[in-house]
Amino acid sequence: MLINRKVLATLGLAAVVTVVSLTSMAPEKEGFKNLKVLPKNITDKQLDHVMDEWAHSLGVRCGFCHVRDEAAKKMDFASDAKPEKEMARKMFKMMNKINEKYFEAKKDSLGMIAESGVNCYSCHRGESHPEVKMPEIHRGPGGPPPAPAAPGTTPPPPPPAPPGNNN
Repeated sequence: MLINRKVLATLGLAAVVTVVSLTSMAPEKEGFKNLKVLPKNITDKQLDHVMDEWAHSLGVRCGFCHVRDEAAKKMDFASDAKPEKEMARKMFKMMNKINEKYFEAKKDSLGMIAESGVNCYSCHRGESHPEVKMPEIHRGPGGPPPAPAAPGTTPPPPPPAPPGNNN
C-alpha cells in the first residue's frame, strides 16, 4: 500500500505541474492575415505605426479601407471587400518604386523603405482623394492667360513691354 501512495503522489504532482504549465503558456500568435505589400513578419507595433501614418496622411479612419464585421462587432482587417484597400496597396508599391528609383531609398530589416523622398502625405496632404489641379499659366504682368483664339482667326498680339524695360 505504501508503494501505491508514492505512485499516486507522483502522478498527482505530475498532473498538477502539467496543467499549470499548459495554462500559463501564452497562445502562439498566428500572424496577420492577407498581407500583400507589407512584410509578413511585421510586429503589432510596426503595423499600427504604418496604419496610423497612412490614416493621418489621408485624413481617414480604419473604415475607409477596412470593413466592419457586424456579426463579430469588430473590424475585419483581412477582408478585401473595399476597393480602397487594393488602391492603397497599389499606391504603396508606387511610392516605394519612386523612392527606390529617384531617391535611392534603402530598405530596413523588414524590407520596408527606411527613408523616403516621398510618402502618402506628399500628394494627399490629409485628403482621402487629393485634388488633381493643373498649374495656371500666367502670361504678362500678373494677369491670367489670354483666351484662346477662335478657329480660323489670328491670335491677338502679345501685350507691350512695360515702359523703361527695354532689355
